[in-house]
Amino acid sequence: MVGVIETQGLSRTFGGRAVVDGLDISVARGAVFGLLGPNGAGKTTTIRMLTTLLAPSAGAARICGFDVLSQPGEVRRRIGYVMQRIAWRGFITGRESVEIEAALYHVPRKECKARAQQMLEMVGLVEQADDLWTTYSGGMQKRLDLACGLLHRPEVLVLDEPSLGLDVQSRHRIWDHIRGLKDEGVTILIATNYLDEADRLCDELSILDHGRTVVSGTPAELKRGVGADVVHVATDATDRLRDAIGSLPWVKQVVEPSGGELHIYVEDAARALPAIMQLSVENGIELERVTYSQPTLDDVFLLHTGRELREGDLG
Repeated sequence: MVGVIETQGLSRTFGGRAVVDGLDISVARGAVFGLLGPNGAGKTTTIRMLTTLLAPSAGAARICGFDVLSQPGEVRRRIGYVMQRIAWRGFITGRESVEIEAALYHVPRKECKARAQQMLEMVGLVEQADDLWTTYSGGMQKRLDLACGLLHRPEVLVLDEPSLGLDVQSRHRIWDHIRGLKDEGVTILIATNYLDEADRLCDELSILDHGRTVVSGTPAELKRGVGADVVHVATDATDRLRDAIGSLPWVKQVVEPSGGELHIYVEDAARALPAIMQLSVENGIELERVTYSQPTLDDVFLLHTGRELREGDLG
């Protein structure tokens, strides 16, 4: 094990069911690594094991060289953890929240106020610092959680769905903070089911489904691995259209993620579109909608699992 975050065969079962099943990841120092997958894929369970809140059923995990099971205290001293759910802090101000957290992290007493001020400045909450945190918007509350997770200047920051439920402006502010922390050398692990978040922030990622790694690599590598443009066709005659185009040499693969839609992976969408439309006319197939796109991480997930990642976003 040589990475700042390393797992080997990491597993966790509940009632005989494997929620995380043989997970192997390696995160280099200063990298942003993503765990991408739908709800129920095992992301949060993995994070709970890595942050010493849940014991693995099998396998091993180390943070900064320390075993999460046998050396939990050493691990906790080196990590910051921002949970998926916003923490309840009682009826106190944002500044008081950060100062209390500083004391809990054993920041020297003479440094608590200065460190709290520094973190509030970093997340852009100085003007609202003396307001009750319950008056904050969801994005502001998430930034307050981020400030608290960074108080002790962790080597590793673990973020579970950092922008879940936030508006677009708040999400981008959180992303900017994450990029800034990376520039400072902080190693960051992000669990997310937002495709754009993983694509924009992560140096590398593992796509998870049902507790297992589907595929790993950089976002660019994974999208290149699709190796094709994607034509999206909506029609009530998916079976007939699949039969009509399935043997054509420029069609690499056809996937039906849901009833009434086909994703057709082709060498060149500009040439494929008129050919698909001509074939539909020749075979009496009515097309409701035809679009095309460059490969996305959703296409990567679809090719490896047969279903779309966004299907799990609502669960």
